[in-house]
Amino acid sequence: MESSAWLNYHHLFYFWNVARHGGLAPASELLRLSPPTLSMQIHSLEEALGAKLFERKGRRLTLTEFGRMVYGHAEAIFAVGRELMAAVQGRPQGRPARFVVGVNEFLPKIAVHRFLAPAMAVDEPPYLVCREDTPERLLAALATHELDLVLSDAPPPPGMRVKVFHQVLNDCAAGFFATPRLAARLRRRFPRSLDGVPFLLPSEGAALRRPLEAWLEVNSLHPRPAGEFQDSSVMKAFGQAGLGVFPAPMSIAPMIQRNYGVSLVGEVAELRERVVAISAERRFAHPSAAAIVRGAQ
Repeated sequence: MESSAWLNYHHLFYFWNVARHGGLAPASELLRLSPPTLSMQIHSLEEALGAKLFERKGRRLTLTEFGRMVYGHAEAIFAVGRELMAAVQGRPQGRPARFVVGVNEFLPKIAVHRFLAPAMAVDEPPYLVCREDTPERLLAALATHELDLVLSDAPPPPGMRVKVFHQVLNDCAAGFFATPRLAARLRRRFPRSLDGVPFLLPSEGAALRRPLEAWLEVNSLHPRPAGEFQDSSVMKAFGQAGLGVFPAPMSIAPMIQRNYGVSLVGEVAELRERVVAISAERRFAHPSAAAIVRGAQ
């Protein structure tokens, strides 16, 4: 698309509504247009932009990577439009500025709340939007400015095509937790006591998984895998039910013990749990992002 080409904002508005409301049918009811008409308008927008915005998966329309980028810009465009109308009509804006944070699905939810809290303590608290996804998808969304910040359990991988910046908010040892009865038994000969014990693991994509497996191998420990979990809260719930020992950051150990009724088996200084803030801006220019970094320091 040439820089002098005119963007049809009607077509962009129709696309935004279809993406926002999850399909042609709900958007057509809202806009009082037939699904075929909406489909034609979106097709015209795709031709103007030179790429597909949606792909069909079964009966559902899902955004392509290009479509997610366009949707992020459309969100910003129409938010500005709403602010303009509020200013023209002399009304206060309906809600504060948005702060969109991507959260790595492997991060403990307690830690996420703890690190986001300073963002809501600024003079003008934002309208906070949290989106949970895989690290790869979150970094892609950050690169296209759909997100203001990403919280992850690891720094961005080297060799990314788009330049991003990161700040380690927390770096602490990991500990192992279990029901009080099991923890009391395992604490006596820790870490040798882990041999043969049912073990709950973070899933393969978690930053802790490989170091944890390496530590077990170096120490000739062979716990019995009882399950692996993408969501750390679900893993803790299984540990609470007595189905195995699980790892977690020592920085939130008191909250884990209080919320899940578990006890600490032992701490391992060599295993590190991190929370990393990732931004497309070197200085974390968004006021809420800057507050998060300051709060961690």
